[in-house]
Amino acid sequence: MNLRAIAGISVVAVLGCKPSPAPEAATPIDAQPEPAPAPVAEVAVESPAPAPVVRANVPPKWAGDAAKKIFAAAKGKTRGWDRLAKMTDLYGHRLSGSQALEDSIGWTLDTMRADGQENVRKEKVMVPHWVRGKERLQMASPARRDLTMIGLGMSVGTRGTLTREVIVVDHVDAIAKLDDTAAKGKIILINQVMPPYDPATGDSHYGDTVRSRTRGASEAAKKGADAVLVRSVTAHSLDTPHTGTLIYEEGVRKIPAAAVTVEAAEFLSRTSKRGPVKVSLKMGAKLLPDAESGNAIAEIVGREKPEEVVVIGGHIDSWDVGDGSSDDGAGCMAAMEAALLIREAGLQPRRTIRVVLFTNEENGLRGGLAYFDAHGNEPHVGAIESDSGMGAPTGFSLAGDDADAFAALQVYQPLFSDLGELSVIKGWGGADISPLTKNGVLSMALRPDASHYFDLHHSPADTIEKIDPAHIQGNAAAMALMAYILAERE
Repeated sequence: MNLRAIAGISVVAVLGCKPSPAPEAATPIDAQPEPAPAPVAEVAVESPAPAPVVRANVPPKWAGDAAKKIFAAAKGKTRGWDRLAKMTDLYGHRLSGSQALEDSIGWTLDTMRADGQENVRKEKVMVPHWVRGKERLQMASPARRDLTMIGLGMSVGTRGTLTREVIVVDHVDAIAKLDDTAAKGKIILINQVMPPYDPATGDSHYGDTVRSRTRGASEAAKKGADAVLVRSVTAHSLDTPHTGTLIYEEGVRKIPAAAVTVEAAEFLSRTSKRGPVKVSLKMGAKLLPDAESGNAIAEIVGREKPEEVVVIGGHIDSWDVGDGSSDDGAGCMAAMEAALLIREAGLQPRRTIRVVLFTNEENGLRGGLAYFDAHGNEPHVGAIESDSGMGAPTGFSLAGDDADAFAALQVYQPLFSDLGELSVIKGWGGADISPLTKNGVLSMALRPDASHYFDLHHSPADTIEKIDPAHIQGNAAAMALMAYILAERE
């Protein structure tokens, strides 16, 4: 169901039934708090008068007042970056099933309690527990040479060392066009180039290129290949491999899958043009039984309509390389900081603003599905997800094609001018909030500058040193104001 989101009309999603089969019910888990940081000074909480109807495309006064207070509260702070540094320095990367993920979740819960947030809890989610194991790729002939690689998430292992001839294609769709015997008993390398980011259109070219990673293994298996190598999904490389999850097609033989660097893919491709090339691939990857994890949740309870909810958040898990700062530790810190800025600005919204740090976005989406199963029948009036890195703030994208909602949100664009030329565009909401989106909830994605995001994405280069503290603070302030607008307006 599409929401009618024009200013002056109530924005309450009418939600339907939960998906079937339902994930395990979410239940609170008591976290053992660490010594809490110094509490935030108490501030007087204002209850603004009912918001007037927006007329003549002019944002209402209450929204302008809120913008001034939120931006004043954010000015000069580096708290979001400082917290991200503390979490990633203490616990590192946070793959689903790892102790590091659970320790990080516990730390965020303790931090949000110390911030004075309400109803802080961990809601149980069972997640996949895939482990990488030892892995290595070496060219065996015509010469010996180690090649930089990384196994793809959820891949099966090799059961020893697999030495096979390599056949090269330049696009995942080219596999289907191979002769039925051309790839049998070989390893297919998909040397699919990802074009550079286009600043004119904002197109990263990720959507098309990533299909080599998600579909490559099953497409190769259909042709009888024994493994697949995928050129890392990035336009720029310093011999840095990029991982990510694959999707095995049901009923198709599962074969090992790994990403090689741009440099390794080019080397194998040009060497194969001179004659046969063999490589030796060893991967110890395996899938263990599901592990217990959870979504970290905290709230600013609404003053008039606490049962109506605006969700803000990101995903707390990451891949097991780098420290997961851009994907998506910074998104989680921005959501936590946004909620704290609203409190420090002395604002209590009409509706509840709920911070959700989703678990297991990377290789299962179990956190997003479990949240919807537990809360999908609650009236959500909006959801904002941050999962596009943490470049300079540029605005928001709105999922769906509701022209009225789009027009209404554009009315508020001028209020964000202190943060730069921020805009609301049509586009994508986010993976973790996608069950809410499909059910008619107004969904938005925080939209930082993503021109360098895929240089780091899912790679050892995703570390906190790549993030500007001012960018976290600016994006947090933008998220805070938009969340407050959604929670406050008529």
